[in-house]
Amino acid sequence: MSTPAQEDVTTPHSFNTTAGLAPASAVSEGASNGAPDPDRAVASRVRTFDNARLRKDYDDQSAFLYLEDFLAPEVTAQLVSAARALLPEVNRNYLPGHKQGGSVSRHTIDRLAPFIAQLYRSKELIGWLEHLTGDKLLLSPPDDPHAYALYYYTKPGDHIGWHYDTSYYDGRRYTLLLGVIDESSCRLDYELHTRNPDKADVPGSVQIPPGGLVFFDGDKLRHRITPALDNEMRVSLTFEYVTDPNMRPWRRVISNLKDAIAYFGFRQVFSQFARRNAKGEGA
Repeated sequence: MSTPAQEDVTTPHSFNTTAGLAPASAVSEGASNGAPDPDRAVASRVRTFDNARLRKDYDDQSAFLYLEDFLAPEVTAQLVSAARALLPEVNRNYLPGHKQGGSVSRHTIDRLAPFIAQLYRSKELIGWLEHLTGDKLLLSPPDDPHAYALYYYTKPGDHIGWHYDTSYYDGRRYTLLLGVIDESSCRLDYELHTRNPDKADVPGSVQIPPGGLVFFDGDKLRHRITPALDNEMRVSLTFEYVTDPNMRPWRRVISNLKDAIAYFGFRQVFSQFARRNAKGEGA
């Protein structure tokens, strides 16, 4: 079985799990094009948290954490600007009885909103998430359109039904959900402990404001987004991190078909493979 290409990234250990601080020496000097530096912005926020308590909350809730105020304001503003600029790129989809809405994949984001890709790769962000999980987290492979993606709820009835963020990878896949735009009544409904036979299921519901965060193990949290109403708009950004980037070929087929039909369209999903093969033939 072949191993998928893995991006060249060294997962950081600059996050100080004793004091909850990221040392200033670990923070890079700044992002280009006037955008905030992701490492500096994340470090400025996580150093203010009681990270030992957040780790306990995450464990007590079976790998789930909600923070109403996570992102630095300048980062949120950059994401809002990108989300509005990418509206013409949204791929609409409809699956009767399960979901309706729009999506923009990492491939489009790479071309038109590179700040999002920079934030996804932030060493400070990954280090903080590793502190929560106790796992070494890796970037999703370059051909995974879900690695980072924007999800749009802009028409009446836009929603997604109850589901898990099932991992098709050999290891675990973690979902980081960031609020970007919330001019809606949509809520994230969820159920904790559904995979733990020793604990009773616990329902919950949150409305994620811009800059808010939800982080969870995709295979453990049953969740949904409630339908949007007239003249409402909700945009969320998700980052997916894995513990093992390998995926068995038959799972890759299922994953690609699901992404093409339910999220990004066949062109976005399969054009990446065509370009990669063309490069290989010309080598």
